[in-house]
Amino acid sequence: MTQRVVLAYSGGLDTSVCIGWIAEATGAEVVAVAVDVGQGGESLDVIRKRALACGAVEAEVVDAKDEFAEEYCLPAIKANGLYMDRYPLVSSLSRPVIVKHLAAAARKHGADTVAHGCTGKGNDQVRFEAGIASLAPDLKCIAPVRDYAMTRDKAIAFAEAKGLPIATSKKSPYSIDANVFGRAIETGFLEDIWNAPIEDIYEYTQNPATARDADEVVITFERGAPVAVDGRSVTMLQAIQELNERAGAQGVGRIDMVEDRLVGIKSREIYEAPGAIALIAAHQELESVTVERELARYKRQVEQRWSELVYDGLWFSPLKRAIDGFVAEANEHVSGDIRMTLHGGRAVVTGRRSGQSLYDFSLATYDTGDTFDQSLAKGFIDIFGLSSKIAARRDLAQ
Repeated sequence: MTQRVVLAYSGGLDTSVCIGWIAEATGAEVVAVAVDVGQGGESLDVIRKRALACGAVEAEVVDAKDEFAEEYCLPAIKANGLYMDRYPLVSSLSRPVIVKHLAAAARKHGADTVAHGCTGKGNDQVRFEAGIASLAPDLKCIAPVRDYAMTRDKAIAFAEAKGLPIATSKKSPYSIDANVFGRAIETGFLEDIWNAPIEDIYEYTQNPATARDADEVVITFERGAPVAVDGRSVTMLQAIQELNERAGAQGVGRIDMVEDRLVGIKSREIYEAPGAIALIAAHQELESVTVERELARYKRQVEQRWSELVYDGLWFSPLKRAIDGFVAEANEHVSGDIRMTLHGGRAVVTGRRSGQSLYDFSLATYDTGDTFDQSLAKGFIDIFGLSSKIAARRDLAQ
């Protein structure tokens, strides 16, 4: 039986060339799998037909937008997933859902190898291969760009020699990865970290400096999940899409950062994630109202570790699964409404209300009706600071 390789297929030059390249290098048949996570662009049918025209023996396309939103983006919102406190894990979140469908396709088509188009210096190679190792440890992984030195010049020459139905001349100066949760832009002139980004690189967001009316939005959450926008019920995917449009129109969600890649280098990245940033900001604010102090303090530590695990490609790891249980429990009471003003590149919370609120007006007020017994404060402070006071006496006596 002829060996088969399942290829993560995007429809672009590199992965189109990978089909024939893998066949020549390994003698295997290639099954192309394209997964739609809301990246836009060409239709799935066009991508499927191109894969077949480029030599794939079979081609599958998967509409995974709702799955991606519900099973990957929603956990990130509940975990306030921000790598290095800034990046909402746009690309990191899409890789495990793609990996899941690659592993399923490998089983379906009797393949023993999975291939991807990643280079040897990025994070995605780790995310694909660590994910496959967790879901299907018997499968092998290959990466033609990395393993067979498939440079862009060689890819163009291969495509032209084989007459592949793919454009080979037009080349964006940037490397772009997009899905419904956001968009990542890197390389080109951005590699000089002194260069400011230009307006032309953005697609999901408008210039925040442009004068426009503010947009007020109310987001309703149930147990940490956004379930309504301005009182209209929405799915997770619809919540992201609507906030992408409305927050994006106000320039919300632009991020310019130098991040620490897993492979040990620093990389300048530009992100635009209007829906993600607005939803996480709203979720964080609702947590501040509904989550008890010690749980909230500990959760902030867990959030950082959760984000690092996802960024590092360990979505399917035992630690990540265990932390997911904690995050779910911590979100049990995160229900209510958050009002935000979207304007000038910012999503500013202006109101909060919740039936699960821990905010007690009668305890918080300084006016008539205050029920906080201030006479208890002195004794509390004396005991709270006692250990430091004893240590200070010792230190001053030396």
